[in-house]
Amino acid sequence: MAEYEQWRIRVGGVVQGVGYRPFVHTLATSAGLSGWVLNDTLGVQTEVRGTAAALAGFTAALRDRAPVLARVDEVRVESREPWHGDLGGPFEIRESVRTGRARTLVAPDSHVCDDCLREVLDPADRRHRYPFANCTHCGPRYSLIKGLPYDRAQTTMADFAMCGACRREYTDPADRRYHAQPTACPDCGPQVTLSGPDGVRARAGEALGAATEALAAGRIVAVKSLGGFHLAADARDARAVARLRARKKRDSKPFAVMAPDLRTVEGIARCTAAERELLRSPARPIVLLRKIPAAVPEEVAPRNPNLGVMLPSAPLHHLLLDRPGLDLLVMTSGNISGHPIAYRNEEALEQLFEVADLILHHDRDIHVRVDDSVVRSSVHPGLDEPMITFLRRSRGYAPYPVKVAGVAQPVIAYGAELKTTVALGDGNEVYVSQHIGDLKNDETYASHREAAAHLTELYELKPRFIACDMHPAFRARVLAATDRPEDVVEVQHHHAHMAACMAENQLSGTTVGVVFDGAGYGEDGTIWGGEFLLGDFREVRRAAHLRPVPLLGGDRAVAEPIRTGYALALQALGGPDAALGAFPALGTLDERQRAVFATMAERGIQSPPVTSMGRLFDGVAALLGVCGYAEYEAQGPIELEGLLGRDLTMTQPYVFGVEPGDGGAEVVDPRPVIRAVAADLARGTPLEAVSRRFHSAVVSMVVKRCAALRERHGVTQVVLSGGVFLNEFLQVNALVELRRAGFAAFAHRLVPPNDGGLALGQVMVADARTQALSPPGPNHGGAS
Repeated sequence: MAEYEQWRIRVGGVVQGVGYRPFVHTLATSAGLSGWVLNDTLGVQTEVRGTAAALAGFTAALRDRAPVLARVDEVRVESREPWHGDLGGPFEIRESVRTGRARTLVAPDSHVCDDCLREVLDPADRRHRYPFANCTHCGPRYSLIKGLPYDRAQTTMADFAMCGACRREYTDPADRRYHAQPTACPDCGPQVTLSGPDGVRARAGEALGAATEALAAGRIVAVKSLGGFHLAADARDARAVARLRARKKRDSKPFAVMAPDLRTVEGIARCTAAERELLRSPARPIVLLRKIPAAVPEEVAPRNPNLGVMLPSAPLHHLLLDRPGLDLLVMTSGNISGHPIAYRNEEALEQLFEVADLILHHDRDIHVRVDDSVVRSSVHPGLDEPMITFLRRSRGYAPYPVKVAGVAQPVIAYGAELKTTVALGDGNEVYVSQHIGDLKNDETYASHREAAAHLTELYELKPRFIACDMHPAFRARVLAATDRPEDVVEVQHHHAHMAACMAENQLSGTTVGVVFDGAGYGEDGTIWGGEFLLGDFREVRRAAHLRPVPLLGGDRAVAEPIRTGYALALQALGGPDAALGAFPALGTLDERQRAVFATMAERGIQSPPVTSMGRLFDGVAALLGVCGYAEYEAQGPIELEGLLGRDLTMTQPYVFGVEPGDGGAEVVDPRPVIRAVAADLARGTPLEAVSRRFHSAVVSMVVKRCAALRERHGVTQVVLSGGVFLNEFLQVNALVELRRAGFAAFAHRLVPPNDGGLALGQVMVADARTQALSPPGPNHGGAS
């Protein structure tokens, strides 16, 4: 008789809701092994019997051959003992059990797989044209999960009882819908409804057909997608796009488009292999591609060399595009101006008729609002591989955790005011929420609270500390102080940016943080944003910064960059007449405005000093006549970069000045750059060349200042963070040039450089500062 053993094996990671138990069942059965597998709150556990050799091969395959949506972080043999007698009956899948606090990872939402799509498009299949087809390899996950372990009763599909046919698939180990929790069909599952302002227009298949015809006729349709509503219009119909812009009050901010396949994408934009891979990935993000001129109406993405493109993520999207003559849709967030994306039917029906002619909704509830993710792939001869940068990390990626060196006690971080996320740190993982948005809006503020509650409930953690930005007026800080003031850890904005980049790159020790953004509350109570910090997770000091410029009228200058341009010109050239003579674009300000603003700048009236690199980009864009009045955030810098056409070639840079400042920090002076820009304009230098010289100047300045800090302090590790590093030219060239200069330089890869990554850094700083303050035991929630 063969010698048998029994092994008990623990598997951790994203292993629930991805077909992992059926995979284990198939693997064990094909190897002639017996035993069982189940989900619990820690992940997947299996007890399996067979020969030692067969068990070793089985264990290796648990990681090496895992399903496409799984992410296996751990395979651990917990026990191993001899087994006497027969192997017993067939391998079985057991019911889920609770084994303590939830530790398994939740899978993000995923696109529809090829097998499900074939069924949807097959007239002979029972799921023909059914927009909710899914299986263990695809479909919604995070957006519909209410709790763990991952079972149907813990999702928004709980109210849909399976029909006999779906039940047979669900219980058949050979079927890909074996234990697929959201499985459904036209007979037992959710249905779509098309509504107009006057009520229901059509249901089920008729609703889909009517919505498609409406889009083809140039109408605007709000569509309920995986994580919320989109506003859709025919992207090839310039009048339809113009109507969408007018109704949404969005004159020029670029729209994203959805294409049915890569062939269509390649007709409107240029794609690299890395970009094609991103487009086809299970996350189905919006990918920024190089636009082919005149391939789509200019109204889709005016004055921008890029085009945000995505492929369909759900069967519903494929069905909307399954009509001759309708092969490209504008798909923009389904919200009215200033509000978060709608995700509940009632709020969509109440709000979106301000923009949409029709609303295509359905009765599968969304539990978690999840907006589209936006990514960019950059290539450069100085990079070993394409560089992937998140502009927004949400659907398809949240709530994947970021692996870190370790968080001693549970910490929740509330992020900042704009583009905020929530992060929950525990052990070696920080769970970063989906994109939430701008907290100035009451609905987004409520969504922020919901996201924080959902993360803590999902992972059954009671955070010991709450981390937040130190800005006294930020709503996230007010919320933290209201909830548990004694447990709040305030984190300086730019320190958090730096710490986020260090954390995701798993760095430690003394580091130079080059942090460029629009605004962040500084240690001295002024607004920072052009910073060179020196330190680690626990503490930093300001080593260098931009020379302050008065922000004429405060926040008004953010919407009117011409004000910052004028302030820069006054500083560099000495007076209103010289400023206007050097920069004709300042003529958009009348004589009275120029006089009033000059007085405000001189006397500091309603003009707080800022050291912001974002405002410097604003000002230069305004002085060049590129953008003096912004409709959307960072429009000036985006259009200034747009002059370069995604050509990352460096050129002869302008040169910043440097002077000593208070407390030993160097002051980087942009006045020589502004004077050089004026001289180039006087010579008739093309705007593209001026923009390239300015961008190259910022890169050169970064390298020089880091070299000075290395000489002074011996620090060779540099991280780049802050929203200004969403500028591709600046981010890529700074990284490449720093490495060429001998630095170990790092940029963001897993979270955005903007405030969407801030909560991660807040967790790490708060943890570093509080590790010795309180024992961890009582602060973990859940069973033990």
